[in-house]
Amino acid sequence: MLRRHDFVTPYINGVRFFDKPPLMYWMAAGSMHLFGVHDWAARIPLALAVLGLMLAAYGLGIRLFAATSPASSPDRGGFYASLAMATSIGPYLYTRFYIPDILLALWMTLAVHLFLIALDRLKKQNLNSQNIDPQNVHFPKDGDTRPSALLPCLVFAAVMAANVLTKGIIGLVFPVGFVLLYLALTKQLRLLFKLHLLASNAVFLALAAPWHILAALRNPAIPLPQGLGLPATGGWTWFYLYNEHIARFLSRRIPHDYGLTPVWLFWLYLAIWIMPWTIFLPGAIRDQIHTLRNRAHATARQHEAALALILWALLVLGFFTVSNRQEYYSLPALPALALMAGGLLSSADRTQTNKPTLAASKSALNWHLYALVPLTTVVAIICGYFAITAPHPPPGTDIVSLLAIAGGPEVYNLSLSHITDLTAAAMGFFRGPLAATAVGMLSLGLGSYLLRRARRTYAANLTLAAAMALILLGAHEGLVRFYPILGSKSLALAINETQHTQPRPDDLIIIDGELTSGSTLIFYTSQQVHLINGRVNGLWYGSFWPDSPQIFETEQSLHQLWASPRRIFLLTYNPIARARDLSRYAATNTLATAGGKTVLTNR
Repeated sequence: MLRRHDFVTPYINGVRFFDKPPLMYWMAAGSMHLFGVHDWAARIPLALAVLGLMLAAYGLGIRLFAATSPASSPDRGGFYASLAMATSIGPYLYTRFYIPDILLALWMTLAVHLFLIALDRLKKQNLNSQNIDPQNVHFPKDGDTRPSALLPCLVFAAVMAANVLTKGIIGLVFPVGFVLLYLALTKQLRLLFKLHLLASNAVFLALAAPWHILAALRNPAIPLPQGLGLPATGGWTWFYLYNEHIARFLSRRIPHDYGLTPVWLFWLYLAIWIMPWTIFLPGAIRDQIHTLRNRAHATARQHEAALALILWALLVLGFFTVSNRQEYYSLPALPALALMAGGLLSSADRTQTNKPTLAASKSALNWHLYALVPLTTVVAIICGYFAITAPHPPPGTDIVSLLAIAGGPEVYNLSLSHITDLTAAAMGFFRGPLAATAVGMLSLGLGSYLLRRARRTYAANLTLAAAMALILLGAHEGLVRFYPILGSKSLALAINETQHTQPRPDDLIIIDGELTSGSTLIFYTSQQVHLINGRVNGLWYGSFWPDSPQIFETEQSLHQLWASPRRIFLLTYNPIARARDLSRYAATNTLATAGGKTVLTNR
């Protein structure tokens, strides 16, 4: 976008790319415009969005759980919810990748909070119109005797527009579905038409519509090749609105370049993503269901919290249960689960000896003892064992030589596929991270349990979060060591160094396979790459456009280029076979090797 000065149509390697809306691209481009084209600059907006998510969870937690938190700390429920989002596995792991799903969690948290504020204000307006004193009604006041729902409705619309520009139509489905179901379940559908629909729709369309209109106009339908399952003609509209949304929901997208997580595994991943706070969810969910079933014995705020959080979680999880799903599609439900856990823990912190507090405290203690302590102890033993016994890899050993690699990039169409490549021999690369994880797990389970049993619940929860921070630091260091498998930065820097010391204006970089085999090269070399047999997946549809660059090579054209006067850099996963083949046409030299990938050159 920065190079082409085109902020409407996304391009990858010079090819039109219609898969996703542009907000995250705008964020990265804007940051790099301010700070320069650096990887860290591209990631700053995502980091700030995660901080925003923590604050959003904190604010909503205060609203929902101020009355059940300790009297001296009415923000305790929000604090614990924010802490859970900061130290859970899922939000950490899926911000190592530049994907939009954590942003959906932020928009959903803000949308739920804004809707509840608007609903409160509508109720107060109704009471004022009936000359009823709001102080005699059981819902909290915000200090304004004549509040207006207009502002929260307009901001809700703006958040929904950001949601749509982040990941498409799903940005409408979740917030609108939540509003309609909440109003229906509380028998307040009549209030829907008082939510300033005209003004809100105007704000939404003003923010969300321009990009969609411009994208459709700038990428009109063109004739498409037949026999591939494509329509006779198609443009941005067919691919983005139908293929990327409806067809993906039905698992009929063309091309089908993604994996499908089984339903049972999708739900299991959900429990993993919110770990270690998962152990507090059984008691929290039980309390929320009890509140819904015993409406007469609950306050308005308690009923609101129970209904909003359960509905929010079930809406997201139910949608993806019946549709196409990846491991991380459950991320927008995580703030709801974090808030449930925060509500239970804040209630357990209260010093009063009333029944709800005792039940919450007992539930947290029991699940901690019978679930978290055994689990973390087992993991600590395993990590400690490998940290002590794993062999030290010889200096210069490439981690890939110790992994059980299943094949090329086409095998890894799920984000966690590489975990199955780990072997006992490879654990020697992770001795430090494993040791940190072992120590963190012991503190996470046994250490925080001893504090909880001594009724020092606040210290127990802070210890749990601190231990999890240590574990995530260990995970970060592990990812750093595993990075050569996932990225190609060192190979790109080797190419840059060669071009700097021996400049040649007609150099060409080629990737042996599809773009995901070495897409890092594009960023770090600032050069367009060519692909051998790479007209597949992400670049496939855009390659039909007349302005698509001639970057798709065949075996024959590779041989011709290798024998030409041009200097060629070839990134390949199969260096031995490639060297044997290309040596017939010109000298074949190894420039650099890392993570199972090798750069060969004909000079």
